[in-house]
This record gives sequence, C-alpha cells and structure tokens, in this order.
Amino acid sequence: MIGRPTALALALAFVAGGLLFVPGRHSNGGVAQGPARAVPLRVGIVFDVGGRGDKSFNDAAYAGSERAVRELGADVAYLEPSGAEDREAGLRLFAARGYDLVIAVGFIFSPDVDVVARAHPNVHFACIDYFPGRDGVPPNVAALAFREEEGSFLVGGAAGLLSKSKHVGFVGGMTGPLIKKFEVGYSFGVHRTCPECVVHVAYAGSSPDAYRDPAKGKALTESQVAATADVVYHASGATGHGVFEAAKLAGISAIGVDVDQHDEMPGTVVTSMVKRADVAIFETVKAVAEGRFKSGFQVFGLKEEGVDWVHEGPHADRLPDALKRRVETLREDVKSGLIHVPAE
Repeated sequence: MIGRPTALALALAFVAGGLLFVPGRHSNGGVAQGPARAVPLRVGIVFDVGGRGDKSFNDAAYAGSERAVRELGADVAYLEPSGAEDREAGLRLFAARGYDLVIAVGFIFSPDVDVVARAHPNVHFACIDYFPGRDGVPPNVAALAFREEEGSFLVGGAAGLLSKSKHVGFVGGMTGPLIKKFEVGYSFGVHRTCPECVVHVAYAGSSPDAYRDPAKGKALTESQVAATADVVYHASGATGHGVFEAAKLAGISAIGVDVDQHDEMPGTVVTSMVKRADVAIFETVKAVAEGRFKSGFQVFGLKEEGVDWVHEGPHADRLPDALKRRVETLREDVKSGLIHVPAE
C-alpha cells in the first residue's frame, strides 16, 4: 500500500520549481498485485489546494490511488503545487514523462488541464470537478463530476431534524458554482424536514486560499452560533477544521464533508457528506488499464454511489434511528426520481 512518504521516499524526492515530486511505489515492493502488464500503468496525480493530509478531498483522491496500486498494480506518483503557477507545470511534467494517465484533483485545474491535454493528445487526462471552458472538453480528458447537491440534501435533511433552535449554518470555502451546489442541496434538505428552519450561509473567500483558512472558518461559525445556529455543515476543505473547533466550543453539532470526518472532532461531528473521489479515480485508472478510457463528462450521484452520508457504524451513533430512517427514505426518493434536488 502507498503510505505517507518514508524517509527513503523523501530522500528520492526532488523539487522542480515549487513542486514536490514523490515517486510512486508498488504496494508489495514492486510486484504488481493486479492484472499482469508488461509495464506497470503509470499514473501521475497533482493535488488540489491543501495537499495530502487535508483529511478531506485530497485524501479521498489519495485513497483511490492506493486502491489502484493494490488491485491494479499501478505505479502512482504525486505532485503538490505550492501555488497557482505550479498547477500547469505539474501536469506538464507528468505528460512530458509519458505517464499513461495524469489526474488533476480539483476544479481549479480545469483551464490548465485544457491547455496541457491539447498539447499532449496521446496522454490520458482526468480532472475531478472539471469545469469546461469555451472550447469544451478536450477529446483526451475524462471530466469527473459529482452531484454534490444530492449528498448535501441528505445531510441537510438530517440537520433539519437535529436542530432544536430551528437555525442551522453552512460554511463554504471559495465562492463559485461548485460550492454553491453544496449550499443549495443542503438548504433544500433542511427545508424538506424543517420548513421553518433558517439557514445561515457564509463563505471563507473568493480565492483558493479559502480552502485553507481554519481561523476564518472558526470566525464564521462563531457568527452563526451567535445567530443561534445549533448545526453547521461545511464545504471548505481544511478551513473546516476551524468550523469544528467553534462547534465544539459552543457545544453544537457539526457536519463534515468529502470523507467521514468524525475523527477530526469526535463528539462534535455527527455525520459527513461523503464524496467518493476515491471511486472516481479508481474507476478511471481501471478504465485506462483495461483499454476502455472514456473522455467527456462522467457524473457520480446517489444512483452511481458517488455521494453518500455517514449513517452507519459508531461514527453515526449520535443520530437517532428515526432520523436515519427518514433520511434514508429521502435517499430512495431521489434515486427513484420522486425528488429532484436543485443544484443552483
């Protein structure tokens, strides 16, 4: 299994400009455990703002790559940009080295993916949360998207049922259409189970730095707590840790995002909206390995098991059984088409 870089791996790492490059390693010392290949499939991943260890979106992407190593024998390498100027450079580095698949983690990469993919038409690319430019999706790009509004709808329904004050909060990261989907789906879910509830909304900023500002997340949550919010959901990357801190100090409930964030603040995080970036990445790597790579948009929602919410096991033990049953009914209504969750 790929783990966090060991001393040896770090010794082999090098810095290219502002990019930290960590070579890939096979999970069993170099012998692929997946289907036999003459040459291991080489995958390069460029992480989003916050990088590895964000306990959120990037770590979910990393989990998908771990599975690709274990099950497919893929050889995976990573780049963590230090700034906006490094994103395109990171993609170009992998493409120039002839990697079979280059993955960009996050919508911020979209214009960079367009440029580099068109310059390297024989390389497969994939972008999580890809947002198309004026010329559309390049023919060698898999645009991986999610119906975040559907997963957010479920935790919104839970928040409406949990709230005693009839006031709940939402803290977003960077303003824009992506995080708006989380907000809209959440508000729709809150009002489905609590029509009289008020949803307080705040964003951490208008640049990518909004995803790595815990102090701002804490301040925004404190403001919502002052407005009597007793449940707060965040979609703000590492900024969310500040949300959790404020929620713990105030004795209210918090809802995590992207992965199960219970362990970030046990006793405070009552559930999380899970966005299966790991599934999207694994399935894309597998498609390349099997020679069936498909370009264009591929959307993962409740039907595709691309989004979910934490409602089973000890990490959901603060949720009443009646609440779980109600929200699971909402899930089935979305999957059957009885409920359409808006995204804007």
